[in-house]
Amino acid sequence: MNTRMEHDTMGPIAVPAEHHWGAQTQRSIENFRIGGQRQPKEIITAFAYLKEACARANAEAGKLTAEQAETIAQICAEIRAGQWDEEFPLVVWQTGSGTQTNMNVNEVIAHLATERGVPLHPNDQVNASQSSNDTYPSALHIAAAMAVAEQVLPAAERLAGAFRALEESYPDLIRIGRTHLQDATPLRFSQEVSGWRESVEAPCRMLRLALTELSALAIGGTAVGTGLNAPRGYDAMVCRHLCRLTGMEFRPDENKFHALTSKDALVFAHGALKALAANLMKIANDIRFEASGPRCGMGELRIPENEPGSSIMPGKVNPTQCEAVTMVAVQVMGNDAAIGMAASQGNFQLNVFLPVSAYNFLLSARLLADVCDSFRVHCVEGIVPNREKMEENLRNSLMLVTCLTPKIGYEAAARCAKKALEEGTTLKEAVLSLGLLSGEEFDETVRPEKMV
Repeated sequence: MNTRMEHDTMGPIAVPAEHHWGAQTQRSIENFRIGGQRQPKEIITAFAYLKEACARANAEAGKLTAEQAETIAQICAEIRAGQWDEEFPLVVWQTGSGTQTNMNVNEVIAHLATERGVPLHPNDQVNASQSSNDTYPSALHIAAAMAVAEQVLPAAERLAGAFRALEESYPDLIRIGRTHLQDATPLRFSQEVSGWRESVEAPCRMLRLALTELSALAIGGTAVGTGLNAPRGYDAMVCRHLCRLTGMEFRPDENKFHALTSKDALVFAHGALKALAANLMKIANDIRFEASGPRCGMGELRIPENEPGSSIMPGKVNPTQCEAVTMVAVQVMGNDAAIGMAASQGNFQLNVFLPVSAYNFLLSARLLADVCDSFRVHCVEGIVPNREKMEENLRNSLMLVTCLTPKIGYEAAARCAKKALEEGTTLKEAVLSLGLLSGEEFDETVRPEKMV
């Protein structure tokens, strides 16, 4: 491998000649051979937005020339486009402040700019008015907010739309309800589906609230929150450029001492992701249980048959999309525990659990966005209720007795239900046997369509 010599304050170090990073990136590669999970691409993209915004703000403040700022901006646009992905090799498991990733971005920008005839130093120019302590938390909020707004919310809203279409397709179909895994009173199938739809829409509202908190950035706080070496008003200038670049609303955190050490906004936002995951778990379980069978289960729903389900049982088809949803849900719940623990570890003026927080948050966002689309396309849009099975279960349910309570009283109604169950008869036969109502009175009273 061909190398070139780079140096930093610790001395010289050999760097692969074909790459554009510098000494600090190389030291991180050699010192943190852990796990192999790279910094999320969303973090590098967020840094590319942030570094361009910082460069333009520094040009406004007279700390960079227009040419230097424009060169940084051009390289940042290339990074966002994926042109230099292989220049960002660092793993998640590095310094907890993300310093080496900040310097990785600085070094790549500086080397590319220098090659283009605009000599830049990674610290003095590219990192001007900044510290890793305020850039990484800012990039984390930018990446998290963009992942929620551009990935999770659109996918979840598409899934909610699929449930709405299913809801509207069967307005009059009545089925038996179930509570405690036991028969309950009837409801419309559309009412059940409306619950699934709202279980997707409600966390979406929570996520939109969380975007307000994620929009507050630490930039301008520099090392410990005092803003040392940053010009007055720098944070507002950076956020103004970020808003223009991203099309999203970002603002300076009013208290940088909070912004550098507390990750409460991330915990709050991930809590909404966990709420979505928890609701998706419930929905997926409902659908796979109701579709269980085909002959020995509930069999009230038919779902798409996407692939063979067994290597030994011919003809078996499994609810694989539901299973994927539930696996994503438990992963998101695990990620939430990691983020909560990480957020609790802000010591003095800095939290040093930032890369692991970024990794887990962005993994959750990516998984939820992907699984919402997969579940919608390969399962929800193909759901068809089994009318015959629903009507059979509705007729056989003893919980229709509930509508008799106003006529014959709770205890008498319970006696009817128990008699029918013990003797294997219908509810009507039990009521008539006990002489509580006539057949005509029973038929007039026990009408499921009046119970929903």
